[in-house]
Amino acid sequence: MLGSKPLRAAGLLILAGSLLGGCDAPEDVYRTRFEAMGTLVDVNIAGADPEAAAGAAAAVEALFKDRERRWDPWSDGELGVLNQALRETGQARPSRELGRILADAAEISAMSEARFDPAVGSLTLLWGFSRDVTPPTAPPDPEALRRTVAGLRPVTALLTGDGTVSAPDGTLIDLGGFAKGVAVDEAIALLRSRGIADAIVNAGGDLRAYGSAGDRPWRIGIRHPRAEGIMAGLEIHGDESVFTSGDYERFFEVDGRRYHHILDPATGYPAPGISSVTVIHQDAAIADAAATALFVAGAENWPAVASRLDLTQVMVVESNGRIHLSPAMKSRLWFPGDGPPGDQVVVRNIP
Repeated sequence: MLGSKPLRAAGLLILAGSLLGGCDAPEDVYRTRFEAMGTLVDVNIAGADPEAAAGAAAAVEALFKDRERRWDPWSDGELGVLNQALRETGQARPSRELGRILADAAEISAMSEARFDPAVGSLTLLWGFSRDVTPPTAPPDPEALRRTVAGLRPVTALLTGDGTVSAPDGTLIDLGGFAKGVAVDEAIALLRSRGIADAIVNAGGDLRAYGSAGDRPWRIGIRHPRAEGIMAGLEIHGDESVFTSGDYERFFEVDGRRYHHILDPATGYPAPGISSVTVIHQDAAIADAAATALFVAGAENWPAVASRLDLTQVMVVESNGRIHLSPAMKSRLWFPGDGPPGDQVVVRNIP
């Protein structure tokens, strides 16, 4: 979610060449890091003039800081003002840009049958996963949770034909699970406009990369959801986004049960059965929302949702350690050592 909060753990790593190819990482990569949207953002630019790279990276940082301010659902930025208007009058008119973002999010929400939906801010607020407060240590009151779920309406039902947002009492919009992907896409467009030919923008482990790192492709490591280090690695082909949703990002445990921040709008509870979902797509915003949608869909239903979202490259890790791979993803991944046992991996076709 947006806003001030503990920094998220990285789901993806940019690997040194020695891990995947026996060569050293190129020396002419400009690297910078800053904090925005509640996470660490890394910008890596290869093969560019250092002064040009520094200027482009500074512009990316300014872009992320601006989007953090404007899209924080709880502050006095644009989205926060919209939420305040919804609280007071049940109606608000977003700017043209925010309206476009909400419309794009609504389209993905509809395709995922609301498994991803930004109109669940009241639910994330109830759980305590949505702002800089003391981390939750127990689930919310069941009756309060029931009432909150009963009051939810999908974002598709909130957007009117005249450009306004109309919502029942208690509705809050939280673009977490989408805004970071939008910002990454905008950052890549900015870098291209400045003549940068090879770069990665990595926001808390979710990234988009294009071009190459010197004489080799960019190499990415996908974090293991239950152990130190990586679960798998892959090389970027041209221009791609790699986003992971995991139950290790923000969570608490009670009596041995993990309660994480990826909530199922249908039940109000954390989506069960999955540890992480990784999606590859050219568009970072789609990859961001899709990773959430497939996580909520669960181990049995994710292929059908992936089909509706026109995805081909997916890895799903169940809580018991079983790994689901789409055929296209299987052809991309490299596993360290001998890899997972054969009975731990299943290839699932996307219909």
